[in-house]
Amino acid sequence: MENHYLRNRKLYIIIIAFIIVIGLLTRSKFLNTLIYSGVGDYLYALMIYFIVGFVFNKKDSRWILIYSVFICYLIELQQLYQADWIVNLRTNRFVALVLGRGFLMSDLFAYTIGTLTGYFLEKSFSKMGKST
Repeated sequence: MENHYLRNRKLYIIIIAFIIVIGLLTRSKFLNTLIYSGVGDYLYALMIYFIVGFVFNKKDSRWILIYSVFICYLIELQQLYQADWIVNLRTNRFVALVLGRGFLMSDLFAYTIGTLTGYFLEKSFSKMGKST
């Protein structure tokens, strides 16, 4: 059984805020389309990992990883639903940032890599904390 890692919620808030700022910058019209699509989804998943870790700060890191991937995939899969009411809702910039606009298989890859990055960063934090 993996050791439980008690997450520092203050640190996680700072990390989440930093990821949001960087993520919003990737959505600016000054960056090219490649960075816009790939990095934004990666950062979104990384943020989801740290949000789930913040909310469930006593859960096992593997649980956080699985739950984060599940949330990201669920958000992407809901984009297959294209009823008029939700399509209109997604025209709102904030809603589009949270829910996305359309399903892309490549987003699942970015979400997987983003959540795995969160997992391995957290493991690095945990090891640094134990060595001091």
